[in-house]
Amino acid sequence: MPLSPLRHRLGFWSVAFAFLTVMAFSTVPSPLYGIYQQRDGFSSFTITLIYGAYAIGVVAALLLAGHVSDWHGRRRVLLPAVAISIVSTIVFLLWRDVPGLVLARIVNGLSVGVVAATATAWLTELHLVGRPGASPMRAQLIATGVNLGGLGLGPLVSGALAQWAGSPLTVPYLVFLVALVVAVAVVALTPETRERLDPLPAYRVQRVSVPEAARGQFFNAAWGAFVAFGALGLFTGLSATFLVGTLHETSHLLAGVTVFALFAAGVVAQVSLATATPRRLLTAGSVLMVAGLALTALAVWLPSPSYALFLAGGALTGGGAGAVFKGSVGTVIAITEPHQRAEALAGVFLAGYVGLSVPVVGAGVALQFASPRDTLLGFAIIEVIAIAAIVRRMLSSDDRDAATRQELVTA
Repeated sequence: MPLSPLRHRLGFWSVAFAFLTVMAFSTVPSPLYGIYQQRDGFSSFTITLIYGAYAIGVVAALLLAGHVSDWHGRRRVLLPAVAISIVSTIVFLLWRDVPGLVLARIVNGLSVGVVAATATAWLTELHLVGRPGASPMRAQLIATGVNLGGLGLGPLVSGALAQWAGSPLTVPYLVFLVALVVAVAVVALTPETRERLDPLPAYRVQRVSVPEAARGQFFNAAWGAFVAFGALGLFTGLSATFLVGTLHETSHLLAGVTVFALFAAGVVAQVSLATATPRRLLTAGSVLMVAGLALTALAVWLPSPSYALFLAGGALTGGGAGAVFKGSVGTVIAITEPHQRAEALAGVFLAGYVGLSVPVVGAGVALQFASPRDTLLGFAIIEVIAIAAIVRRMLSSDDRDAATRQELVTA
């Protein structure tokens, strides 16, 4: 007898909670890096190496396991992936030197890479079963909102705890340890939507698996995710460095608020543009990102650098990135079948997390030779050029697709 739609609706929110918790935990260290740096005396470049270790974990997981829930089922893959985040919290708590931070970030990245693709696919399927005949748009909106919202929630919570609670390098991890244990419990009770294949196919690493006619759309979506996450990466990895070194703001709470504003604006943009076409999402998102990057660079180049402008620039950048990312995920879900959905989404997340890591590591290297102001300006210029290039590519592709459809109609 089929499970009731109610169980799938409850399961939908259980998976959303687990997804939110894992993504939030992945950014918990962002406002704490200053504390580690002050305690151990390491450089900003070391922070980028620690951040790069996280990106290595994410990329490795997406390549090796982001797609395997298409074969084994969503729950069989998501449960151990969330449990891996629990292992990461334990490493953070027990090994607080640089090697321990690197290991904890790699383990955390491994969890995020699997969870991002698996949870997004599972949310779509739970929604379709729990609300038969409903549009998948709601599931897409919540999946991308939880992704970005979680990334913003983590530093807000850890920054507040670091500012007001004792033991700032302990309490935030304990809070998320409890939340992750709850996440494992609720996911274990969620109905499966994709049964394990029998026989299982031979294992292979991640590859792009979308209909041949839609590959152009897929690669455009992947490039969009790369550019969007590239803008987010600098704020996530190095905002504390700019706040302290250029804006002279040492509050751990402000460091958390800055990253939270970035991702919260992304969620707001996604909700505001919930019914927008991919073309409109791309156009609006690109304009917001360019404006935000310009405002951010201006904030640190004023004779008296302005935190308010820096925060506003981050918010505009985050809003634009959120819109572009939503369009990328929605495009991939629309062009793929259920049996290849997690694999295709893993490809988009792979592009996004490469974009999230490369700019911040590059900026970390640049900071060894240039001032924070010069580094931020250079990054903004490169990112704007990349945005212009991908916008031209994606809009040209849309125009060609529209012309092709018109020719088929009139033929």
